[in-house]
Amino acid sequence: MPMPNASFFSVLQSRFPSDPDKPAILTGDGRRLTYPQLDDWSARYGRALLAQGARPGDRVAYQIEKSPEGLFLYLGALRAGLVALPMNPAYLADEVRYMLGNAAPEVFVGDPARIEELRPAAPRVLTLDRHGRGSLADAAEAEPADLEPASMRRDEPAAMLYTSGTTGRPKGAPLSHGNLASNAEVLAGAWAFGAGDVLLHALPMFHAHGLFVAAHVSLLSGATMLWLDRFDAGRVVELLPQATVMMGVPTFYTRLLDTPGFDRDACRNIRLFVSGSAPLLAETWRAFERRTGHAILERYGMSEILMHTGNPLRGERRPGSVGLPFAGSAVRIVDGEDRELPAGEIGAVLVKGPNVFSGYWKMPEKNKEEFTADGWFRTGDLGSLGEDGYLTLAGRAKDLVITGGLNVYPPEVEAVIDALPGVVESAVIALPHRDLGEAVTAVVKATAGGPDEARVIAHCKARLAGFKVPKRVVVVDELPRNAMGKVQKKLLREQYARLYDGSR
Repeated sequence: MPMPNASFFSVLQSRFPSDPDKPAILTGDGRRLTYPQLDDWSARYGRALLAQGARPGDRVAYQIEKSPEGLFLYLGALRAGLVALPMNPAYLADEVRYMLGNAAPEVFVGDPARIEELRPAAPRVLTLDRHGRGSLADAAEAEPADLEPASMRRDEPAAMLYTSGTTGRPKGAPLSHGNLASNAEVLAGAWAFGAGDVLLHALPMFHAHGLFVAAHVSLLSGATMLWLDRFDAGRVVELLPQATVMMGVPTFYTRLLDTPGFDRDACRNIRLFVSGSAPLLAETWRAFERRTGHAILERYGMSEILMHTGNPLRGERRPGSVGLPFAGSAVRIVDGEDRELPAGEIGAVLVKGPNVFSGYWKMPEKNKEEFTADGWFRTGDLGSLGEDGYLTLAGRAKDLVITGGLNVYPPEVEAVIDALPGVVESAVIALPHRDLGEAVTAVVKATAGGPDEARVIAHCKARLAGFKVPKRVVVVDELPRNAMGKVQKKLLREQYARLYDGSR
């Protein structure tokens, strides 16, 4: 007896509403795209990718601005059995070339304005701009609107995201059809999503939050996405009365609190606010509740595990906690010898569940380190479990900076700064920032007459995506070290903890 098709696209397609007029996307500029149109265009885009020579299992990488056509591309890749590899449009050419060289995609889709600098990086290169125009759109328009979803197993890769690596180079994290389907099903149930929901979608679509959480849950539920190509606090306040759910990073919520007109009346039809991708400060949570009457539901996840824990829809949403494991997921807190710790003690956070990926792309040795012998994944986070099972994070064992919901790994930034003439050494740290959650900050030892703050920042801006560029650079005579000669970043974080007080 043949196995049922485990394609995640097939799962989504089976849930599309039967109403031919049900909108899947309403854009901020007035476009209205129904579920039948989404189905048709995913077939056209899938066929266009296959016509380029891509075959099931091949990677299709794309670095494009947010647009409905970008969603057609993603769904078309899933439908055709290809592995979708979205990239942040802020990545510069060198960053993209590294990922393309590592992933070896069969097709690369980029913005026409930047495509020439990346053209040699993949066998076949197509274009798609922020308005949904380009050679890929032209090719898709010429294709028929029918394509049988490729037959896939649950363990076959459906998508891949690049996440920060311990060497400063990103690591590919493949997510299977089963990973995506199980997590979307669990979240839709946990948050009681239905066809009557309208999700205000102002998140990027290259990131797990905007794509694997917001879009997946909405499509799986037959809901409507009220679609903004980027977050604008004033525009969000205008559109909130039309929505029932909003998902965002902490920066969204701090900016809304500073926006005129954001009050209980603006939120009158909202049933749920969700926050993730970075820690939400308890003071922001409380200020938001006072202003709106809504308790933000904070959840916890990462590219490798999708969403793993969350505060409950019905029950106590605890400020400063990321809640309880979702159905089918488990959390363990261990010491340095992987021995389980009792409730309340801080240790390394390990996770297991159908949402957890099976390992990094082309990194077998790394995977041996990142998974325990009995299959638990080491998140790199530190935390504790309460007696009632709520998870509270205490920091990161991996020295990651999460700024505005985006991950920055210090060695990558340090390598760029250290290459600047006159820099002896640099230490990149995360410092508290009211708006961004954490700010990328560089403490630099320079020679006499060496570069100042402005020059270091300009050097970084020319070589790194904007979100990786330090917000501030502090030039010092010496960096603090321990007895082994290692720079003590903890002391730097303590010394400059108030550097951004009053910043937005």
